[in-house]
Amino acid sequence: MNFQADHKPLAELLHRAGEGDRDAFTTFYQLTSHRVYGLARRVIVDSEIAHDATQEIFLIVWQDAHKYNPTIGNPMAWLMTITHRRAVDKVRSEQARTDRDALWGVANHSPDYDVVAETVTTRMEAQSVTACLGSLSAAQREAISLAYYNGLTYREVAERLSIPLPTIKTRIRDGLKHLRTCLDEGPTE
Repeated sequence: MNFQADHKPLAELLHRAGEGDRDAFTTFYQLTSHRVYGLARRVIVDSEIAHDATQEIFLIVWQDAHKYNPTIGNPMAWLMTITHRRAVDKVRSEQARTDRDALWGVANHSPDYDVVAETVTTRMEAQSVTACLGSLSAAQREAISLAYYNGLTYREVAERLSIPLPTIKTRIRDGLKHLRTCLDEGPTE
């Protein structure tokens, strides 16, 4: 079919399709679908996506056929414009999806780690904490143990030990300062 010379029959089919004539739309589809798919396939490299885009394009044509104005241009130009725009939208959409997937993959990547090294490091840290706790006074160690290992508040520690609250706060504060210094410098044996 010579589309340049025969745009009047296509315009008539579009006009009738715009009025809801399914047979006219079917004929229009049969006459133009190869060209639409061809353009979509050139813009969209993936044949499956190009096929899906072609179907979407003809859905748009069915819904918007009443908008076609023959005084502005021939039906093939109108159809190819819709096809090109939709194909480009598909490419952009697929690229955006690929970019989102890549960003998600990077953001949610959990790097491999050495379980043995992690276990050794954890044990060494625990040994350092134990050694540094041993360097505290008995009163500091008892107050810190009740507060941090038993989960008691300063007030509860004071009540349990029958010691004034300010004294407990001072013991814990001084003990924590000593622990921080000891852990930073390493325990002395």
